[in-house]
Amino acid sequence: MASSTYETVNTMPRRARMDWSAIWAGVFAFVAIWSVFGILGMAIFASSANPNTAQPVTGMSVGMGIWAIVLTIIAMYVAGRITGGLASTTTRFEGVNHGIVMFGLSVVAVLVLTVLGGTALSGGTGVSGTAHSPYILTVFADLGWIGFLCLFLGWLAAMGGASAGAGSPKQLTAERSTDENVRRMRPAA
Repeated sequence: MASSTYETVNTMPRRARMDWSAIWAGVFAFVAIWSVFGILGMAIFASSANPNTAQPVTGMSVGMGIWAIVLTIIAMYVAGRITGGLASTTTRFEGVNHGIVMFGLSVVAVLVLTVLGGTALSGGTGVSGTAHSPYILTVFADLGWIGFLCLFLGWLAAMGGASAGAGSPKQLTAERSTDENVRRMRPAA
């Protein structure tokens, strides 16, 4: 009878292409950070508004815009780091892919929350005001530019955070690998 020998080999477990639990963790982290500090900014800027004027938020759009842009960049970067770290990505490319998906889901989540919140605050009737008012058009234009900058820079921050959260293949191999006893098979004759 032939003797069989066992040797210890280091094996790396297989994983799915996209780690959805890591992506959802990043989305929830983004929504939490963005909501908490967004409400803080809203409280700060709303307390400085003059409700006795016809255009109470005129002049505050620059401050609110800067607050929203910086907040979005920070929240997306942190969420990207969380996503990249939890996904155990081995390359920056995988980290960027996870960051893009996390960004997309975060944008959808914020849009849903914004629509639901706006509907609830307006009593289900929508925003009152005329569509042709120069003031309303100015507010929408400011919101459009601020929203674009928030989304664009947030997208870059999410990808950067997720790729920075990616571990090196050597580090991940050491953390995730397991030692197994494997029996060497003798080749067939």
